[in-house]
Amino acid sequence: MSRYAVYLTLVWIAIFIGLCVIFWLLRFDVGFMAHWAGFLFQGIGYTILVSALSIFFAIILALIGALARLSKNPIANGLATFYVSFIRGTPLLVQVYMVYLGLPQIGHSLEALGAPQWLADLFILPAIPSGVLALSINYGAYMTETFRAGIQSIHHGQWEAALSLGMTPAQCMRRIILPQALRIIIPPVGNDFIAMLKDSSLVSLMGVMELSWRATKIGRRYFRSLETLSIAALFYWIMTVILQTIQGRIEWHLGKGRRR
Repeated sequence: MSRYAVYLTLVWIAIFIGLCVIFWLLRFDVGFMAHWAGFLFQGIGYTILVSALSIFFAIILALIGALARLSKNPIANGLATFYVSFIRGTPLLVQVYMVYLGLPQIGHSLEALGAPQWLADLFILPAIPSGVLALSINYGAYMTETFRAGIQSIHHGQWEAALSLGMTPAQCMRRIILPQALRIIIPPVGNDFIAMLKDSSLVSLMGVMELSWRATKIGRRYFRSLETLSIAALFYWIMTVILQTIQGRIEWHLGKGRRR
C-alpha cells in the first residue's frame, strides 16, 4: 500500500472516530436508532421507485426536447425553449406543489365549466404519480440541454455521409448520431440520477412513505429527529455510493473503444 493510501485511510478513520465522539457528546440514543432503522429501511423501496420512474420519463422528455431544440421548426423550437427556460428558472419545490396542488384545482375548474368527469379526474393525481411527474418535468428540462450538447458534439460530416448513403434523417439520428452521442450523454445522466435520488425526498411533502417521510415522522413523534435523520442520511449515502460505482463501471465500459 502506498503512503498516500495509508494517509487517506488514516483520515477516514479519524473522521469516523470524530463522528463517534460527536454522537457520544450529543447523547445519541443508539438503541432507539437500531429499533427504528428497519422501519426507515422499508422506505428505500419508495425512494428507488420514484427515482427510477422519474429518470425514465425525464430521459424521454429530454430526448424530445433536445430534438425540438435542434429543429428548424419555429413552433417546436419555441415550445422546447420555453419549457427549458421556465422549468430551469423556477424552484423544484414550487413545481412539486404546482403538480400536486395546482393540477387538482384545474380539474375542479374544468368540472365547474361542464367538462366531462373523466377529463377532470385526469388532473387529480395520487401522491406518487404527482411526485414522478414533477421530478420528470424538472430533470427533463435540465437533461434536454445535456442531450442537445451530446448530439451537437457529433461532427456534422457524419450527418452528410449518412444522408449521402440514402438514409433518412430519422435513420441517421437513430443509427449514427445517437449511438455515438450516448457516450457523452450517459455520464451526466448518471449524475442527474444520483441527484434525483436525493431530490426524491421532496415527495415526502405529499405524504409518500419514503425514506425522508419516515425519518421526519418518527423523529418528530419521539423528539429524536437527529437520530432518525442521521440514519436516513446514512442510507442515502450508501445508495449514492452504490450508484456512483455502477456509473463508474458503465463509463469504463463505454470508454473501452477510445482506450484501444
